[in-house]
Amino acid sequence: MNAVIKTDFQFPGQTGYYQGKVRDVYTIGGDTMLMIVTDRISAFDVVLPLGIPYKGQVLNQIAAKFLDATTDIVPNWKTAVPDPMVTAGILCEPFKVEMVIRGYLSGHAWREYKKGQRSICGVAMPNGMKENDAFPEPIITPTTKEAVGHDEDISKEDIISQGLVSRKEYELLEDYTRKLFQRGSQMARENGLILVDTKYEFGKAAGKIYLIDEIHTPDSSRYFYLDGYQQRQQLGQPQKQLSKEFVREWLMEQGFQGQQGQDLPEMPEHFIHQVSERYIELFELITGETFVRSPATHVNRRIEKNCMQYLQQR
Repeated sequence: MNAVIKTDFQFPGQTGYYQGKVRDVYTIGGDTMLMIVTDRISAFDVVLPLGIPYKGQVLNQIAAKFLDATTDIVPNWKTAVPDPMVTAGILCEPFKVEMVIRGYLSGHAWREYKKGQRSICGVAMPNGMKENDAFPEPIITPTTKEAVGHDEDISKEDIISQGLVSRKEYELLEDYTRKLFQRGSQMARENGLILVDTKYEFGKAAGKIYLIDEIHTPDSSRYFYLDGYQQRQQLGQPQKQLSKEFVREWLMEQGFQGQQGQDLPEMPEHFIHQVSERYIELFELITGETFVRSPATHVNRRIEKNCMQYLQQR
């Protein structure tokens, strides 16, 4: 189905290569990074065997748009987009935490809440809330950033006491997180969506903090449709959403939650097509632009050619 699930390039000046769950990252020299957003999809910290056509292009182009739209809040790592599936930028040393911010009681927070938990990452959650209700104010619920395995919830005080981030820098990350979420929420509402929750990652280069990785994509964020949200809440109906949560829900229906001993189900072709169309739909809703499908043949060859051209011209 012409999905890119693996790259294996050798670029001039290449000094490192890292394969994440979704991204293949190439280090060039000591200061440049090429991030290739593949069509791989992960859920419950497991990479599924089949890719989703156009998913990488969707993620890369949404992230590029929001990085450009938030440079007045915090500097970011992006310097160029050499290919629809590639971002080039400043090589940063990542902080070992992910800044998760939640405006609504959904997903992981709801799963903890219905078990009886009334705090998450040391942050209190009010009693009497229903799934998908808005919090009085958005809450920040950070996680550790693990190279392998599951990221874990962690409190602000534990982050600081364990030396993962200094208090001064952590408070700056919190400030950036709230302002980015406010901007993302505003842009989503202008296009008929609610930004429910998301995560941000930050890093440092030459002593300066940068926003890194992706931002406000359906892999890192959950969106509801604004139209009908209140009515669905009042009737106790599920919210209509655009995010990766429906993939997790499909996996749970097949009896898989990433736990030991569970067999990973294979997604049927019609479901892969449905997931692809959902990603494209979100691109068009959140950007207000028509998605232009890049040519679907010889995609790896195209990516390599465009990256080589960028490296020669920079």
